[in-house]
This record gives sequence, C-alpha cells and structure tokens, in this order.
Amino acid sequence: MNNVAIIIPSRLQAKRLPNKPLKMINNKEMILHVHDAAVKAEEGIVYVASPDNKIVELVKKNGGKAILTSNNHLTGTDRVYEVFEKELNKEPEFIINLQGDMPNINPGAIKGLINHIKKKTCEIGTLASNLEKSDYLETNVVKVKTKNTIEQDFSEAVDFFRASNQNLDGFTYHHIGIYAFTNKALIRYVELKRSKLETERQLEQMRALENKMKIEVGFIKECPLSVDTGKDLEKIKKLMENNE
Repeated sequence: MNNVAIIIPSRLQAKRLPNKPLKMINNKEMILHVHDAAVKAEEGIVYVASPDNKIVELVKKNGGKAILTSNNHLTGTDRVYEVFEKELNKEPEFIINLQGDMPNINPGAIKGLINHIKKKTCEIGTLASNLEKSDYLETNVVKVKTKNTIEQDFSEAVDFFRASNQNLDGFTYHHIGIYAFTNKALIRYVELKRSKLETERQLEQMRALENKMKIEVGFIKECPLSVDTGKDLEKIKKLMENNE
C-alpha cells in the first residue's frame, strides 16, 4: 500500500455553478484536469471521491480511480475520510485532500506540500499565495493569517476567514484549497464535532484550529484559480488555453 493517498472530493451539486466538475476546459472536463495534475505530482495513489455516478464513471473511463461515496457528508474532508477508511483501510500514512475545482493547480505545489507533511512538524499542512488588494473585499477568497512570513518556509496558521472587516495586518495570504493530513490527524479531525467558527464562516479548517490542531502553511507563487462561478470558468478557459 502506498503511504500517500491524494483524494479529490467532487460533487455535481453547486449553488453558483451546477455540474461544475463536468464543465469543459480545453476539451477536457474540469475534474479530469485536477485528477491529472494530482497524478503528475508522482506521489502515491490518486482517487476521486464523489456521490455522483456521472463523475465516478467519467474518471474510471479515463483510466483513473474513483469511489462512489455517501451523499450525506457535510464537508469535503468527511468525503475524503470515507475513501481512506473503506477503500484504503486507514493504511496511508499521509492523506491529501485536494479540492476538485482548481484545474490549473501546479503538480509541483502538490508534491511540495506532501514533502512537508512527511517531516511531521505539524498535523495538517496547506498552501497559500499572495493576497491581491482586489481580493480583500471578496468573500469567495479565503484568507489565512500566519505567525510569520511563509515566502521562505512554512509557518503556523493562526486564523482563516472570509470577511473583509477582519484585521489584515501582519502575515495574511490567499488560502489555497488543499490539505495534507497525517494519518492520526485525519482520524482525529473527523471524530471532532463541527465547531462554532466552522459553521459561522463555512470553513472546515476552523474545526482543526479551534481544537488546537497545528496547521502549517507553505507558499506558492502562482495561485491556482478556484472555479466558483460562470465568470471564473470563462477566466480559467482563457488562462489555460493561453498556457497550452
């Protein structure tokens, strides 16, 4: 069994952009772009976890691994855990939760995060990039505040938020939707109850922070676009067409 598993939670139900994972970008579905980036990281085994047969069958048809999961999960991490528990028997030492709506994620960024979690200096690792001033007021852009600068090395997260009225002094960055867990950290996380700030902010990572789990944040120069709206989709299409 591989000691690393990259699991991509994905579902068709999205309020702002229904059927998002199946949207075409350069003649390929979005979820396949993410899956292929994970494979190119060349670290462990890659699975897509979805409650939707259309996604599962698409991934399998294109040579990937996909598992049909429950439709009752409240978070992506809960969906990841189902695959970790039922399909992988809780065996991988490190588990990556990679969001399925970042089709231009750099495989090198995934690999770098995995290399860091293997050092076991934290329970959870994640990534961030520079925060543009235009995104200060954007609630779709999640911000992370760290103890120190992250440009040269990982630093501990002290808060995650969306609201623009938060104090942006200090080391505040644009958070990227990828998490690396140690085996024990993932098991502990799913056993915890949903926390107050997790519910209020709709940010699942707050459950870890509020329960004193250590999250370390690394820097990536190129911020992958998280596709949430039709406008985002058009933007990523142009971006990826120009890069190919």
